Amino acid sequence: MRARPRGRVRWRHRERRHRPDSARRRSAQSERPGVSFHTESRRARTSTLTRTSTQSRYATHTRYSTTRTNTSTTLTLVDAVVLWMRVSRTVRNGVKASVEWVGETVTPAGWVVVATAIVLLPLGLVFGWTELIVTGCVAVALILISLPFLAGGRAYSVDFVLPVDRVVAGSEVIGTLTVTNVSKRLELPGRVDVPIGKGLADVYVPLLRAGQVHEEYVRVPAYRRGVIDVGPVTTVRSDPLGVLGRSRPWADVDRLFVHPVTVSIPSTSAGFVRDLEGNPTSDIVDSDISFHAIREYAPGDGQRHIHWKSTAKTGKLMVRQFEESRRSRLAIVLSLNAAEYASEDEFEMAVSAAGSLGVRAIRDGRDLAVVASEEIPDIVRSSIRSVRSLSVVSTRTLLDDLTAIETSPHAMHVEDVCVLAAQVVPDISIAFVVCGSAMTARRLQALTLKFAGNVQVVAVLCNPNEQPSFRDLAGTSVLTIGVLDDFRSLLSRRAA
Repeated sequence: MRARPRGRVRWRHRERRHRPDSARRRSAQSERPGVSFHTESRRARTSTLTRTSTQSRYATHTRYSTTRTNTSTTLTLVDAVVLWMRVSRTVRNGVKASVEWVGETVTPAGWVVVATAIVLLPLGLVFGWTELIVTGCVAVALILISLPFLAGGRAYSVDFVLPVDRVVAGSEVIGTLTVTNVSKRLELPGRVDVPIGKGLADVYVPLLRAGQVHEEYVRVPAYRRGVIDVGPVTTVRSDPLGVLGRSRPWADVDRLFVHPVTVSIPSTSAGFVRDLEGNPTSDIVDSDISFHAIREYAPGDGQRHIHWKSTAKTGKLMVRQFEESRRSRLAIVLSLNAAEYASEDEFEMAVSAAGSLGVRAIRDGRDLAVVASEEIPDIVRSSIRSVRSLSVVSTRTLLDDLTAIETSPHAMHVEDVCVLAAQVVPDISIAFVVCGSAMTARRLQALTLKFAGNVQVVAVLCNPNEQPSFRDLAGTSVLTIGVLDDFRSLLSRRAA
């Protein structure tokens, strides 16, 4: 038996021993040809990545394949729902914007034209009536002709200024409207609307060159007392027939206070005058301003009132006495119950009379309280009483509050207002109750009982059909005035 050459064996072992690990693995695999292995990817749930490797003696072949699962079906359904929601939201917003645009653009006359086109044209086509077809076509033509007039926009700068914000009833205010062409091109004629209260003033704007300024004067009537809102000023772009129109508001709303008419009345000293330098009364007190007399010291008297000169002369402690000076507090009660006035003119006269009294008292520096009825619903009228106090900080604030008050059938009766006024306002010396001609003599007499016994009550009865007069009804002084000037003359007589 022939022996193998040892050198070759050694070479094989040496080659096997010095080969790297990768070569050893390939050698091991070469002994099992045709064996393959698979590796799955963990990158996504929706797909599986597969690698297939085949190795032979001389080469290694690797193949990659991807397998999708059924998750894509679920994602496709979710995407469809999201897409549907987005499309529906877009369509809904578009329809809403279109409806708003149509509502703001189509004028009342334009709605008549649109209704004519929608109704008459189909009826004419269905029944073959030539008249209806012609009318519907004319309506459609009017709409189409009006559309080009809405294209573009006005390059205007609009400013509206009122010279004053407070006037007296019966006057007028002239506002200034300034329109400026801020563009570099020619602007066609247009229109500017100025809302004045419940009315509307139309101002025509002519052809304006680039940078040209146009001014118009707008008259604001202020014939009756109240609060008038002027504005916002609006530029209007419309067709000549008034079928379609676009508007753009500019300035803010200016509020104009129309104060009630007042007259200058004399200062009255009826009742107790209780200011710091007030008229002294016959009541004697131990501490005040107006000196009265000197008396002997009694236990409890303050040492600061001791009159030392008299004490030195008589040898006994003598103290000073004073006449009481009292602060005068004037109360004005204004009835707002509509049943207590025969007409609106009576109520306006009552507001003017209350304003005249209040302005005079504020200018004289008197303590003043102006109380008016409060509106109460019928369901709680039997259990709730309420009054409102007007601001008396200045004549301006008082007249502003008097500007906004109105009559109401649900307002409290004047007797209930007097009761609450006596409780709310302390130390009333004189109370003026301003009411209408619907007040009977019995109700006027009962007004005195609503206040304290030392309060002088004066009822101001506003009746345009009566002559001015003054009478006394069981302690209640009643002044009847037919016009506002009668109030001044009657108070002048009383003061004299």
